[in-house]
Amino acid sequence: MAVHRAGFVSIAGRPNAGKSTLLNALIGEKLAITAPQAQTTRTSIQGVLTTPDAQIVFLDTPGIHKSDTLFNRRMMSTVRGALEDRDLVLYLADVTKPVTEEDEHAVSALNKSAPAVLVLNKIDRMEDKRQMLPLIQRYQELFPWVASVPVSARRADGLDELKRVITAHLPEGPALFPEDYLTDQPMRFLAAEIIRERILHATHEEVPHAVAVLIDTWEESPRLVRIAATIHVERPGQKTILIGAKGQMLKKIGSEARQELERLLDRKVFLSLFVKVKPNWREDPEFLKAIDYRAMVGSEDSPK
Repeated sequence: MAVHRAGFVSIAGRPNAGKSTLLNALIGEKLAITAPQAQTTRTSIQGVLTTPDAQIVFLDTPGIHKSDTLFNRRMMSTVRGALEDRDLVLYLADVTKPVTEEDEHAVSALNKSAPAVLVLNKIDRMEDKRQMLPLIQRYQELFPWVASVPVSARRADGLDELKRVITAHLPEGPALFPEDYLTDQPMRFLAAEIIRERILHATHEEVPHAVAVLIDTWEESPRLVRIAATIHVERPGQKTILIGAKGQMLKKIGSEARQELERLLDRKVFLSLFVKVKPNWREDPEFLKAIDYRAMVGSEDSPK
């Protein structure tokens, strides 16, 4: 009888290493938003990959970074929680960048009691693969990795080998979720994240990190989903940027988000967006609780 394996695998690393892109590529579905800015992921996002011989429960995490606000401290608390009691950790390293003091600090956050795989990402941007050797050697001085796997998450190169390595290091056991289970994220949270992603791609500088999206209303019918959402920013100038001249920026964001939501929900979507100024929301415990997806569980079904 064939051996079946199942377990929990956390994806960790520095900001912009490509963790969310890797999660989406491994699962084969878009569960985590991606953008050029660092710290796109703000909470742990679960994705489940079921194969004939294994079920892998991935947990994408925010990048390991300096905690300078209550919001950032909560993100780092999320990271630490995701690194505890894991069967395996994938540590993503950007092969286009040298190992810095920040990278050394990030690696030191790993728990040596849990096996970890060094995933060398963005190999598609490296012409001479031999340039990886000193990088691997330096990372091996920092942690006792069980394996090193070069990949390109963006091009899905090396993922079959990575899945093989992951499966080999999981404990034997039955599946932990139904075969068609995909994620623990409620639809309301996924919708808010899609809107935030379009904002990240449309705006620059100070706006992205000062943005939070809350879904105000969600009304479903067999053919249509009506969604109203409020985009919260910290300063009036950020609100002006988001709305744009004659409302064109907000219209562009809404149109792009609506199209993606229609693909996700497989229905027509009527999306209304509003912008409000909420000073210092990143230091407001009650507001941070409101935008936490765990507070939304039960509001809509998670995609299965």
